[in-house]
Amino acid sequence: MAPIVPPGELVYGIQLPVQAQSKYFVEDWELSAGPAEVAAVAQAADRAGFFYVAVCDHVAIPDELVPRMSAVWWDTIATLSWIAAQTTRTRLLSSVFNLTYRHPLVAAKSFGTLDVLSGGRVIIGLGAGHVEKEFEAVGVDFAGRGQLLDEGIGVLDRALAEGSVDGMAVEPRPVQTPRPPIWIGGGAPAAVRRAARLADGWLPQGTPLDDMPPLVDLFRSERGDATGDIGAISDWIYVGEPAWDLNRTCIAGSPEQIADALRAWAKVGVNHLQVRFPSRSADELVDQVTAFGEQVGPLLSS
Repeated sequence: MAPIVPPGELVYGIQLPVQAQSKYFVEDWELSAGPAEVAAVAQAADRAGFFYVAVCDHVAIPDELVPRMSAVWWDTIATLSWIAAQTTRTRLLSSVFNLTYRHPLVAAKSFGTLDVLSGGRVIIGLGAGHVEKEFEAVGVDFAGRGQLLDEGIGVLDRALAEGSVDGMAVEPRPVQTPRPPIWIGGGAPAAVRRAARLADGWLPQGTPLDDMPPLVDLFRSERGDATGDIGAISDWIYVGEPAWDLNRTCIAGSPEQIADALRAWAKVGVNHLQVRFPSRSADELVDQVTAFGEQVGPLLSS
């Protein structure tokens, strides 16, 4: 498939709050929030021109990891389907979906249906996973996850693009042709090679800006051309001057200052950014999403 990000643009998306509550990024207000707050942020992103909204994926978290990772990880497909009904334009990204936990025909059925229900707004973000005990719990070989993912992508691709695999028909067919785009998540060289060879784009999971150039070069060399969408997760952003202690490294200030900082990613080959905003409430997050879309977004696409 061709890249889906318009040529020459740096687009932006957001991981939705509440649906994933890892201690690495959850805000205090999310712990007591629910569907109403998720919908409010998704609708704000939709109105503000965000390229996508994203939902994560875990099935079960080992008890010993719950203090760090939390056990709150909403089901990816169910949540994105519900968000599809709350929005009209923004794309729906699984960031990222562990394909090895599901048979690829089952995943094709889910993503194909979601693409129909959303009017062709799905981006399939896939990853290899990292929690070994979670693999054991669902009966999947952790050591062989890379090969399983590679094989699964091939079946998923055929099922969605052709509607049939080994004499088995899979419908509904997605709205997007030949299928929804596939981005591969991960920051290791193996993930970059997989994204270049088997997918339409690469979705790093927190790779710092300084580490991006050699990985972008690897993606380009493995792919053999200049096609493919390349993403990144930005630093924390606050539009304006915060009146409270953000308690983290953050890009804050005028729209021009923020846009200038984000353009550094475009200079190394990135064309879509997952942006994130510190917030004390759903209302503040909605305000930040709105301000970013209105004030910073136009500077990135100009």
